[in-house]
Amino acid sequence: MLRVVACAKYSLDVSELRFDPSTGEPILAGAKMKLGDIDKRAIEEAIRLKEKHGGHVTVLTVGPESAKMGLRVALAMGADEAYLLVDPLFEGADTLVTSLVLKAAIEKLEGFDLIICGEATTDGYSSIVGPRLAGLLEIPQVAYARKILEVKDGSIVVERDLEDGYEVVEVKLPALVTVTREINEPRIPPLPAIMKASRKPMKMLNASDLGIPSELLGQEGSAVQILEAKAPEIKRKGVIFEEMPADEAARKLVEALIREGVIGG
Repeated sequence: MLRVVACAKYSLDVSELRFDPSTGEPILAGAKMKLGDIDKRAIEEAIRLKEKHGGHVTVLTVGPESAKMGLRVALAMGADEAYLLVDPLFEGADTLVTSLVLKAAIEKLEGFDLIICGEATTDGYSSIVGPRLAGLLEIPQVAYARKILEVKDGSIVVERDLEDGYEVVEVKLPALVTVTREINEPRIPPLPAIMKASRKPMKMLNASDLGIPSELLGQEGSAVQILEAKAPEIKRKGVIFEEMPADEAARKLVEALIREGVIGG
């Protein structure tokens, strides 16, 4: 039986995030939340492995109580159980603290063979949590997997993306794999699965349950602190070619684009 842990984040839906035009700061009041698009693919891949090899899928997320909605989606997709790691002490945490919380929760499980994470969260794109988690657990990791080719004889074979190609890697289990957006297309749960999800176990664990000292959590335990977040300011140069024949205007436009490096000379 293959025991798979999928880590996911219930985060801001950045596709609908609005910014204050006067300050450039994000407007968080009323902002929508959802399971990250890449994280859903991590959950989907875990479920596909269970369907192929048999086993059990556990989904973990660090977040507020509202993250229960995201975990219900994961359970409706086919996960067997879910853990919400929630505590005011977790607020303001960076990737280091998040990895530490996930490690403590995973160590409370009855063992695991494989951990699957998204290559990055859609609200941060740090791509650090998965590798950090593997380091804390002292297990091998494969990042940017676009295909899981095989699970056999206590090992996993993965095709991972490189900048100019791909490579096939085999590592011993237990291991951690981070997956890219291209690995699959997450299923849309049917109504019976959604109804059944409400009866699947969902557990909540806090800092005390996990045995993590408060000084290692939140902003105090974080190695990185976000001072501010603003939308990038976009300014147009406002160059206008006018009062000249069209062919001359076109030539000047091309020359300007070459100078700016937009097109090659």
